[in-house]
Amino acid sequence: KRRRNMETIKFDDIAALTAKIGKEFGPWSEPIQVTQEKINQFADVTGDRQWIHIDIERCKKESPFGGPVAHGFLTLSLLPAFKSKEDYTITGFRNVVNYGANKLRFVAPVPAGASVHARSRLIAVEPRPLGTMFTRETEIQVVGQQKPAVVYEALMLFVK
Repeated sequence: KRRRNMETIKFDDIAALTAKIGKEFGPWSEPIQVTQEKINQFADVTGDRQWIHIDIERCKKESPFGGPVAHGFLTLSLLPAFKSKEDYTITGFRNVVNYGANKLRFVAPVPAGASVHARSRLIAVEPRPLGTMFTRETEIQVVGQQKPAVVYEALMLFVK
């Protein structure tokens, strides 16, 4: 649902989009819990069954984290589930293409059972022949922690 006073910006309005580039991150999303069940399902889908993610008893004895931790790519893959709380919405584009990343860092572990939330900021917009390239930096953080778990600089092409 749209919030009141939501500004609408056309995907190719470079001046208006450039005005949204900021040093400050937007507000935190609602948290999402990273359960052991999600971790196990991710391990099944990807084939990444390292003990540090799925062997609870071994993790209690041997892991420096005291228990299982989520895969970094599982944490990253939650991005679409975090609902943005930006004060503007982008319109007029046909579709959005995940173009890649400039930076991806897995900075801190996400323990099984922890909740994570995300916040982001627009850091660049650039007109391209097929549309507009957006560069957005996102931090995913365990709720209550100071250090981000993931720092991701995404490139998204909003297509005409």
